[in-house]
Amino acid sequence: MASPARKAMVAAAAMLLLLLLSTAAVAQHNYGDALHKSILFFEGQRSGRLPPDQRVRWRRDSALNDGATAGVDLTGGYYDAGDNVKFGFPMAFTTTLMSWGLIDFGKNFGSHGGEARAAVRWATDYLMKATATPNTVYVQVGDAFRDHSCWERPEDMDTPRTVYKVDPAHPGSDVAAETAAALAAGSIVFREADPAYSKRLLDRAISVFEFADKYRGAYSSSLYSAVCPCYCDYDGYQDELLWGAAWLHKASRQRVYRDYIKKNEVALGASDSINEFGWDNKHAGINILISKEVLMGKDSFFKSFQVNADNFICTLLPGISNHPQIEYSPGGLLFKVGNSNMQHVTSLSFLLLAYANYASHANVRVPCGGSSASPVVLRRVAKRQVDYILGDNPLRMSYMVGYGERFPRRIHHRGSSLPSVSAHPARIGCKAGAAYYGSSAPNPNLLVGAVVGGPSNTSDNFPDARAVFQQSEPTTYINAPLLGLLAYFSAHPNLPQSDGTD
Repeated sequence: MASPARKAMVAAAAMLLLLLLSTAAVAQHNYGDALHKSILFFEGQRSGRLPPDQRVRWRRDSALNDGATAGVDLTGGYYDAGDNVKFGFPMAFTTTLMSWGLIDFGKNFGSHGGEARAAVRWATDYLMKATATPNTVYVQVGDAFRDHSCWERPEDMDTPRTVYKVDPAHPGSDVAAETAAALAAGSIVFREADPAYSKRLLDRAISVFEFADKYRGAYSSSLYSAVCPCYCDYDGYQDELLWGAAWLHKASRQRVYRDYIKKNEVALGASDSINEFGWDNKHAGINILISKEVLMGKDSFFKSFQVNADNFICTLLPGISNHPQIEYSPGGLLFKVGNSNMQHVTSLSFLLLAYANYASHANVRVPCGGSSASPVVLRRVAKRQVDYILGDNPLRMSYMVGYGERFPRRIHHRGSSLPSVSAHPARIGCKAGAAYYGSSAPNPNLLVGAVVGGPSNTSDNFPDARAVFQQSEPTTYINAPLLGLLAYFSAHPNLPQSDGTD
């Protein structure tokens, strides 16, 4: 007989599941508008010389000499968040996730497909520059410690634009394999729109992966003082090698990558840390991505990855599995301990939606111990997270800047919080920006589409304070998986309450 405490826990989980799956009494969102704004955010993060069709007009050219000290051209790419450093590891992951959204949900992007591909290309163009030297990947531009000690616009920055790289003497299999994944995924995105560019991306992905696999090691060991603690690889490089091979298999259909994945499944830990997915840990993503081969009837060779994926999906479903590292707030927000919680919300929701589509195609349910979940349930849990971001939460606040009537106004972002160059042509120095950082006034420039870190615990609270960067800072890798989610729900805004079997 179950104890009273156990019964209460089960009842609470069941109630939470009902909350997550309920579509009653929530606003009908304009997912197409949110998609457009999410893409627009990336224009606000651009580094380099801005194109004539730049729509975020308060931004100007910046970092036009990046790479010059090393004799290479490293202009372009994206600033990762609210600072002015270009970190290659999260930029590559951002690129892979934007591309995955276009690959799986491209038809749902509609008129936004072109601008989404432009956002991907801004990144892949940069990654091609960063990998132009054989057996070398340039992985960072900017001294993070010096940059973080200043509060200045990217157009004004005068901190060192130090260049960091991995090579045979200083390996970085993690960042190199993620870069290979990004280039391979990008090659699929441009296969029809620009076949020649697609081929160049794939050829480069193959060579970069060979380098990553041949010269093994973590980049945070080779470049510890530069990349840590901002983007230290805490989970090792093994997952990125499998992740890179999975994307190269998908992009090239070469048997060598299929064999590599199966041969290294155990050695590289495919089933490790399966409840994680983000710029540092790819395990869940690996299993979801490879499971598509099984569920679409293409390759039962990878059946073990589907088992891993099923187990992972079950950990995200309250009332079915209570995983110690996955919680939900009273308002229904998925929560994991750490900073910038929305990165987990968007990336894990994307995996739920992707797997729902694969399972739906195969007409199967996800087995979860003595229970199971249909693709409809997975989609509705993912949609509940998207709706929470857009305003269906206890604060009735959108966590996307510029969407809805109430949204964060004091985001932790240098360019957004300082007067634009057009409003204040004179340079604002490193320490002169401190007055703007400490001000309680709203940011003068709206970084439309930016999704911030959001509530940092299970209380659903949000301070909207610039200094609380864990909650108020946007990042490219929060927005990247959101593109596919918003595209899908813009085409399918009303999900069925049940598939008839729940």
